[in-house]
This record gives sequence, structure tokens and C-alpha cells, in this order.
Amino acid sequence: MSKILLFPIVIFFFISSNYLHAQGDVNDGEKNEPEVKYPQYQLKGLLQARYLESFGDNVDVLGVHHSTGDVTQQSFDIKRMRVGLNTKLSEATEVVILVNLADFKSDTKGKVLENAYGKYTFSKYIALTGGQFRPAFGLEELVPVDIIKSFDFSNQYYEFGKNGWTSFQIGASATGSFDIGKIPVNYAVSVLNGNGKNVEMDKDNGKQYSTRWVFELSKEHKINLGLNGGFGKVFKEDVFAIGADITSDFKLTDRVTFDLQIEYKQGTNHNLYFSLPAENRVGDVSNYQMRGVYFLPNLRYVVNYKKLTAFELSCRYETFDPSYKVNSNVRQTYTPMISLEFGKAYTGRIEMGFEIDRFDRNIPDTSTYNDELFLIQLQLRL
Repeated sequence: MSKILLFPIVIFFFISSNYLHAQGDVNDGEKNEPEVKYPQYQLKGLLQARYLESFGDNVDVLGVHHSTGDVTQQSFDIKRMRVGLNTKLSEATEVVILVNLADFKSDTKGKVLENAYGKYTFSKYIALTGGQFRPAFGLEELVPVDIIKSFDFSNQYYEFGKNGWTSFQIGASATGSFDIGKIPVNYAVSVLNGNGKNVEMDKDNGKQYSTRWVFELSKEHKINLGLNGGFGKVFKEDVFAIGADITSDFKLTDRVTFDLQIEYKQGTNHNLYFSLPAENRVGDVSNYQMRGVYFLPNLRYVVNYKKLTAFELSCRYETFDPSYKVNSNVRQTYTPMISLEFGKAYTGRIEMGFEIDRFDRNIPDTSTYNDELFLIQLQLRL
């Protein structure tokens, strides 16, 4: 089945390559434009520094319950200190590197290096990416963490990352865009190890195959529908993942806009299944399935007063169950947040709010425990 999926990509690759080569021959006689010099470099950076205070009973700032009562409930923290370099080797070729220096504050195994990939763009219809990157599988994978409308990504994003579908993965991907009638469409097809980032080799001979399709239903209100699907094998067991999401952005007045994000995901939680001792597993891997949905409304008011650019108010609600068929324990998370933006494109940002967790069942001395975490976050990006 995997070979069948890869075959049209290879064919498309050669068709696009031959077309571009022929187009170059046609343009040889045209007037030469000013030469663009390569390589070109773009340095990027991100700092997210936080003050955290937990109001949960005997729950520390990392969300872990301590029955002994010896708890750190107030702390300053550096969530991210990213440094990235984007290099364009030619008009079509780029190399991207991204590291998170904040990972040095703990065990660095499997951390620090985030993006490390090369990309070659043949045309708007197809581009090939290989290395370590965030594969397109859901709404959040296409949005940098520094411009999301909340403090961090959702619970489902990180859980699907542990299962090899989202977050930073090693593999290859084909992406592009085209039109179906008057509807613009973006697509992505990925083949991944499914191990997560910075792993020396695949944990087995199985691969995970995923795809994402985004349909622009309304350009005026920026209404986009995203559909995701994936399948694969992990230790010879069949796994799958599906998802759907919709976004919209309405301009209420010249200064006020309202945008909404809704995303649903469901899939095999093989990471949980294989982490359990064999005698504690209930049935096969198909019994361990996760699912979740979140709603993220955001109201933005453009101020443009001195250095203050805009004021934003958001509140994400998420419900997520890591195993809804066996030992179900739904986690509901509320994340109200106020944000002040300074400069353009979140160059500077001050955020304040809460992350409130409620579980169907509390499990003492674990992170599966009710909590209320207060945050103040300073964000600076270049």
C-alpha cells in the first residue's frame, strides 16, 4: 500500500522537473533580469519567559501532584529560547535549522534540535521536504508556537506527537497547491519514521503515512476546512489517525476581528499500549484509541497607540481522552488568556491567564490531577 501511495509522488516529481527544464529552455532567449545572489541567510529567534504559580492542592508548577505536600508552586521559567537559520541556496532550494536552547535546562536526550530539513520547490504544485520537520497533520502543525492564540499547543497535539503524527518527526513530505474550480486547495503527503525527533534510527521497519488537505471555502472570511488521515505499522501492529478542523476570521469593524479555530482528532494510542507491561494490556492495540476536540475563539482589537499594537482576548476549551475505550479518563482544559501585542507580527507580546485542568478521575502523585496554573508570559521574537 505504501508503494502505491509513493508512486504518484515520484511520477509528479519527474513531470514537474521535466516541465521546469523545458520552461528554462524557452526562457533562455528572454531578457535577463538582475541576478539574485545566493546563498541568502535569515536568522530567527524566539524567547518565551514565564512566571508560573499553581493554585492546585499539592500540585507543582509542572502539574504533578505530590501527596507528601513538598511542592514548588511558584517559579520563573524559560519555556523556549529558539535560534533558527533559514538558508536559500537557490531560488528553489532551502535548508532550515532550528534549535531550542531552553532544553539545556534538563536532560537534553532527544531534545534541543527541532527543525533540520531541506526543501526543494519545483513549482506551486509540488515541493519535496526531507529531514526532521513538523509534518502537516492538523491545524496546529502549520502554525508556529509564537503566533498561536494561546499559551501553548493543545493536549491532543502533544499526544499525537508522542504517537508519531505531529510535532517534530523524521521523514519526507510532498506539499503543494492547486485549484478545484474556484476553490484553492493545499495538500501534504508525508512518510515518517514515527519515532519523534533526534532518534538515531527507526524503532522498527514500519512507517507511518499521513496526508492533509485544506480547502479555502471563503477568502473574505478566511474560512478553511482541513481534512487529515494516516495509517501505518508500529511493531507490526496496524495504527491509524484521522482529523478535521475549520478556521474562520471575521472583520467586525475596522479595528475589531474575531477568529475561531475548531479541531478534532482521533487515532490509535500505540505509545500508551506499548508502554504497558504485556500482562496489563486489555486486548490488542486497536482497543487503545485517543480522541479530542478543542475550540479556540479569539477577539482582537487593534489599538495602534504608541508602542501598543493590539489587545487580544481568547479562551480555549479542550476535551481529550487518551484511551476512551479502556480506562477512560477525560481531561478538560480551559485556557483563558489576555494578550498585549507590541510591534508587528507579535514581535513583542505579554500574555496573562490560566490553564485549568479537570479530570474525571484524579491519580495521586502523577500529572493526571486537577490543577489551576496562573501564567504571565513574555514573548520576544525576531
